[in-house]
Amino acid sequence: MMGRILVVEDNAALAEGLAYNLRHEGHDVRIAEDGESGLADAREWSPDLVILDLMLPRLDGYGVLAAIREARIDVPVIILSARGEEADKVRGFRLDADQYVTKPFGVLELLERVRSLLRRASARVPGPHAGELRFGDVVVDVQARTASRAGAACTLTPKAFDLLLALVARGGRVATRQELLKEVWGYGAFVLSRTVDSHIAELRRKLETDPAHPRHIVTVWKVGYRFETS
Repeated sequence: MMGRILVVEDNAALAEGLAYNLRHEGHDVRIAEDGESGLADAREWSPDLVILDLMLPRLDGYGVLAAIREARIDVPVIILSARGEEADKVRGFRLDADQYVTKPFGVLELLERVRSLLRRASARVPGPHAGELRFGDVVVDVQARTASRAGAACTLTPKAFDLLLALVARGGRVATRQELLKEVWGYGAFVLSRTVDSHIAELRRKLETDPAHPRHIVTVWKVGYRFETS
């Protein structure tokens, strides 16, 4: 699938190299050389995917990603970084990054990640979920990607919303963390398992009456999670 891809990278040689390979794949590519320009392009150009460096002038990558998510721009984001520490990865995923790629990286691997994310983004709302979901005092509008509890709006991050749909789709069956990592984040081997737990915690905070004793998003000890409607 072809798409509009925004590359936010201040290393001109790397940015041009990425753009060359992405254009060779048929994508429309725009380059931003600093964080503020990248954020403006994300808001105004409406890309299908963002490749985002962390060490940027004017506004760093974490700031760009946080602003994108605060603006509810539901676009897949791949972080590129020379920082390979676990804490950096966790921070990126908590801000709702889709992938975290450590420099140096293989171009073919990055292109495959781009393909995977674009495919998943194009099929974001599966047929069985079309319409409205109700459980307890929660109402979820799947197509609008909005949720409310007891009549009050609940703001869910894009990945938390996808995780909720993945759990609901199983009809009460247990989902392991690895299954959820693969389905929601795509490349399970490259994502930390605690990413699932942090997004589960977000869902419980927003949708459960008592997050410490959840009724709907239930932990199955040493296995994973299950969704219950009652």
